[in-house]
Amino acid sequence: MHNFPDIPVGHFAVKSGAMMASFDCFEITLSGQATHAAMPHLGNDTILAAAQLITAIQSIVSRNVDPADSAVVSITQIHAGNTWNAIPETVVLRGTFRCFSSEVKTLIADKLSHLVQHICTGFDIKTTLTFNPENAGYPVTLNTEPETAIALQAAIAIAGIEGVNTNPSPSMGSEDFAFMLQEKPGCYLWIGNGSSENSCLLHNPHYDFNDDILTIGANYWVKLVEIMLSTNS
Repeated sequence: MHNFPDIPVGHFAVKSGAMMASFDCFEITLSGQATHAAMPHLGNDTILAAAQLITAIQSIVSRNVDPADSAVVSITQIHAGNTWNAIPETVVLRGTFRCFSSEVKTLIADKLSHLVQHICTGFDIKTTLTFNPENAGYPVTLNTEPETAIALQAAIAIAGIEGVNTNPSPSMGSEDFAFMLQEKPGCYLWIGNGSSENSCLLHNPHYDFNDDILTIGANYWVKLVEIMLSTNS
């Protein structure tokens, strides 16, 4: 169970299938001949190459992924240079991509590799591309149907049928519980935290967990245990 902003307090959201996206990150290092900014023809402009690459990466989802499939690729870090009058030898780009299927995941990785190789070759820049340094990737969070049915039964018992969204839009965020679901069938659901206007979004430094939902969440777990015990008796 995970609390979720903008789901009303006392409500749940759950469905079988994908609830949270896979998460993969990447690091691109561009290396060239550093030179004085007044003499760019004597070196290789790693920043110009990086800028072209950043722009081209945005075409991966918009022009390669089926519009019916959700996916996102984002550059989140740029590290380059330390002065005003020199083009640096090295630029490091870091980013992430997220999706809901292994096919789309492979497509994004392949297209990213293709763009890095060919754009950097065009600028006579050496490059390395690393996926998931320090084993940072996460799989898709996939709820199995039988376990989701039991979780739904418990949620309805607590919140009523009107208090459970049985078809929520999957989140592009990712979740380490996905690893557990790869080992054992199960269900990951959201409990409403209330309006994000009052508590901010998840992973925000000003986020405020709504203590009022603690009792609701505890009641859900008790009801889930009761259902499981009655089923197995």
